[in-house]
Amino acid sequence: MKLKAIRHDMSYLISAALLVVATVTATIGCVLGLISGYYGGRADIFIMRMADIQLAFPFVLLCISLMFVLGSGLFNIIVALGVNGWMTYARVIRGSVLSIKEKEYIEAARAIGARDFAIIFRHILPNAITPLLMLAMFAVPGQIIAEASLTFLGLGVEPAIPTWGSMISDGRTYIFTSWWMNIFPGLAILVTVLGLNLLGDLIRDVLDPHRRYIVYIHRLPGTI
Repeated sequence: MKLKAIRHDMSYLISAALLVVATVTATIGCVLGLISGYYGGRADIFIMRMADIQLAFPFVLLCISLMFVLGSGLFNIIVALGVNGWMTYARVIRGSVLSIKEKEYIEAARAIGARDFAIIFRHILPNAITPLLMLAMFAVPGQIIAEASLTFLGLGVEPAIPTWGSMISDGRTYIFTSWWMNIFPGLAILVTVLGLNLLGDLIRDVLDPHRRYIVYIHRLPGTI
């Protein structure tokens, strides 16, 4: 009973670790995207070229390479997933900053002597947070699949920690006699990823005024 409770607690630890990965990745990408988009110049070139170089490598292959170097373990998988996810956040935030920093209220803030830190975090970031939230919601399913893939290959967390990837890996030996050992963990991954993607779509519809307007127009009587 005690062993079962420990394994149950460790499964919650995996879920918390994936949320930490998404939060850390979003924070790093957000800060780099803000710096790149607001200041431009050499900082923009350097950050974007680093992102391009890292995006040239397949995500899972780069994670496998890092896990092979770092070794298996919960902390190492957090590092591997966190290092490989900041580029998309940085590019999205940079695009938003490039358009927002040309607005009139940003020029007014500069005219009254506001510092760059205040302009970035008080005026630009609140107006660029919507795509960041949507991107973070869509990134969590990718983290779940990546963690399951690495654990299935034996490069994830320790075997004592129960994860869906380890369950599928353990059950492949008995796939012809005990097929449910593979089917149900796979279905759990499918349902979780699908549910998070649908939740991300819902959040996007709620936070995006343009999409709300389109949905409203389609619901009017006499419209197609």
